[in-house]
Amino acid sequence: MRILAARTDGSWVRRALQQIDEVLVDHAHCEKKAASTALSLLFRYPEQGALLVPLARLAQEELGHFAEVVAVLAERGVPLRHQVPSSYAGALLAAVRATEPERLVDTLLCAALIEARSCERMQLLAEALDDERLVALYRGLLRAEARHHAAYVALAGAVPGATGVDARLAELARHEAAVIAVARPSPRLHA
Repeated sequence: MRILAARTDGSWVRRALQQIDEVLVDHAHCEKKAASTALSLLFRYPEQGALLVPLARLAQEELGHFAEVVAVLAERGVPLRHQVPSSYAGALLAAVRATEPERLVDTLLCAALIEARSCERMQLLAEALDDERLVALYRGLLRAEARHHAAYVALAGAVPGATGVDARLAELARHEAAVIAVARPSPRLHA
């Protein structure tokens, strides 16, 4: 994930493998939140015509991924349950600027970083797991996750009045790396 400023530490993979069902529950919630984010942007920015169809497609695909992960949980006999929200997204989004169009640009770039971190960690899981069903799940999602983070970066660049998108992405990537560095270790995609 070239847009990330730091790679995931190997200890995350070891923790994730020891608590893979917890990772799967978190993953389902992440897919649901990703769909919600795309839909929220559709509602908040209806005047951004160039963003509407791509965001609608992202939301649809994320909901499909949610259903796919929920099906895997059901196969494993693991119920989807409520979770205490992770501090990751909130800490990342704390860097979003308050005025427009910067707010929209930053929100899109933060979504790109979240997708990139998901993609990186799904690849790590695909390489480390010995459960063929889970390997297939994560390998199958990799292309979509990579496409999603690239789409969010492209959408940020398409916002009318947006300037310095690449520099801002690099700045937010450094912030995301700092957020990950201080996150409490847990079996989550973004902790």
